[in-house]
Amino acid sequence: RKSLKEAGTPVEPSLDISSLIDVCFLLLIYFLVTTTIQPREQDLQNPVPGFVTPENIPPIPPMCLELREGGELVVNLGAAAEIIDPDVASRQMPNLRSRLDSIVNAGPSGSPRVMLKVHDEVRQQRYVDVLNCLASAGISDIAIQD
Repeated sequence: RKSLKEAGTPVEPSLDISSLIDVCFLLLIYFLVTTTIQPREQDLQNPVPGFVTPENIPPIPPMCLELREGGELVVNLGAAAEIIDPDVASRQMPNLRSRLDSIVNAGPSGSPRVMLKVHDEVRQQRYVDVLNCLASAGISDIAIQD
């Protein structure tokens, strides 16, 4: 055994982490470069519905849309239901966009109303894609139904 006088001051163990920091920065740069850049989402502004008076009741009935469990987009609920965008991989939804453009152009100067029924098991991205399509068509009067 050594006495305290012979041992001197104890040497503190040290750890050089500069190489670890270099590896972290290299990994960060690698993941930034290799990730895919998603298209920018539209600015979604949903106004809170106000009180309905006879003066501000729109004359056009709302367009009814339904997002089914598998991600299919259906227009006109009930017996007249029609699947307009069955391809769940497509984020652009060209058929919905053409329908929305025809409704916006055919109606009066006000924004048309849309009632959107969403199934509980629909992927969030599909739901956001529908909202983006509505926003890009200039439709802001959206009612969401459970």
